[in-house]
Amino acid sequence: MPELMNHDEFRTALENAIKGKSANKSPFSIAWATGKLSRAHLARWAENHYHYVGPFADYLGYVYARMPARYAEAKDFLLANMYEEEIGGDRHTDLLIRFAEACGTTRERVGDEDNMSATTRALQSWCYAVAMREDPIVAVAGLVVGLESQVPSIYRRQTPTLRETYGFTDEEVEFFDLHIVSDEIHGERGYQIVLEHANTVELQQRCLKICEIGAEMRLLYTTALYRDYVEKDLPLSALGLDMPLAA
Repeated sequence: MPELMNHDEFRTALENAIKGKSANKSPFSIAWATGKLSRAHLARWAENHYHYVGPFADYLGYVYARMPARYAEAKDFLLANMYEEEIGGDRHTDLLIRFAEACGTTRERVGDEDNMSATTRALQSWCYAVAMREDPIVAVAGLVVGLESQVPSIYRRQTPTLRETYGFTDEEVEFFDLHIVSDEIHGERGYQIVLEHANTVELQQRCLKICEIGAEMRLLYTTALYRDYVEKDLPLSALGLDMPLAA
C-alpha cells in the first residue's frame, strides 16, 4: 500500500515517472538533433505543433477556473503563464508561425486544422480533457510537469542544430530560445505547486500516473510525426535505429 511521500521523495518519483518517456527518444527528435530532417519536415512539425501548443492558454484557463481560491499562488502562476502565452511581448504562436514560414509553409497552412495528424488531435484532446475534468492539482501535474517541464531539455538539443546546420537566424528561432527559458521556470513552478498541494496518498498517486501518461502522449505524438512525414524519406536505419515504432 503506498504511503504519503515527503517532498523530496515525491519530487524524485515525479521525475522518474517522466524518465524513459522523453520525446528526445523519438526518431523525429533524433533526426532533428542530428540535422537529418529537411526544412519541409520541420514545416510539418510546425503545422502540427501549433495545434498542440496554440491552445495551451486555453488548457490553463480551464484549470485556473477550477483551482480553489485558497491556492492563490497556484492561480497566480496559471494566470501569469496564460499572459506570457497570449499577451506578454510577442505572442508565442506568432513566434511559432514565424519559424514555420522560414521552413517554407504559410500562416494559412499552420492555422488549418486539416493539416494536423490524428495523433496531434489526440494529444490536443487529451490536454483539454485533463484541463476540464481532472482535479486542478492533478491537471497541473499532467500539463505543466508531465508536458511543459520537458521542453527545455528537448529544445536545448534541437536549437543549436537549427542555427548551425539549417542556417536559421536568431529571429527565426526565437520561439525555441524563449521556451528554453520560460518553460524551465514554468516547469519548476509546476513542480512546487504539485509538491505543496498533492497532500494525500491518492492525490500523489494520481499526479504520478498523469505525469507518466503525459510524457507518453508527447512521445507518441513526436514519434507519429516521424512515421507520418519522415519515414518514407529517412528510414530508421539511416538514424542508426532499429526500434519498432508505436502504432
